Amino acid sequence: MVLEGPEGAGKSTLVRALADRLRDAGHEPTVVREPGGTPAAEALRQELLHADRSWTPERELLYLAAARADLVGQVIRPALEADRIVISDRYDLSTMAYQAAGRGLPLPMVSWVNQAATGGLRPDLTLILDLPVELGAARQIAAGKARDRLDREPEEFHRRVAARYREESGPGVVHLDATQPSDLLLSKAWEAMLASPAMPASARAS
Repeated sequence: MVLEGPEGAGKSTLVRALADRLRDAGHEPTVVREPGGTPAAEALRQELLHADRSWTPERELLYLAAARADLVGQVIRPALEADRIVISDRYDLSTMAYQAAGRGLPLPMVSWVNQAATGGLRPDLTLILDLPVELGAARQIAAGKARDRLDREPEEFHRRVAARYREESGPGVVHLDATQPSDLLLSKAWEAMLASPAMPASARAS
């Protein structure tokens, strides 16, 4: 399962809450974030988000792909092969939103790089937290979050990203209103998880 959405949508908080519910149901999920999740990917994350770094869109795309490929090969596939539930804070849809829609890179290029990085591995469920850009920025300020390189992009960049997320549809894609109170958002996300065919029956019975 993957959680996606624009900055300030509350993905990381919701990931932790869903993982706790799974543990209460007797499952120990594998929880990862992108970019990151392995020593190599975490090092790439530091470079990618460093506020003083300067990147071309193409180089940014390739660094992200390298981080994703390492995470998929080292962590996600082995966890799935061991029948563990995987929850990822971002996955390849983030690249379509940020690098394709946000940066303006050609869609065929981004799609090919995503395919190469994931080996075609697709999530059973993608929860997209939809949130207005202004509210996301206000939440980050209120939380005292240090502004990384992506946070400092112009508002129009973030509007393109958020619009791409809103457009996403298809099997296993569920949109959630991230303006809801956190307890209600968690309830809706948990319902979507339980409705996924990939969810173990033991979790549905909890």
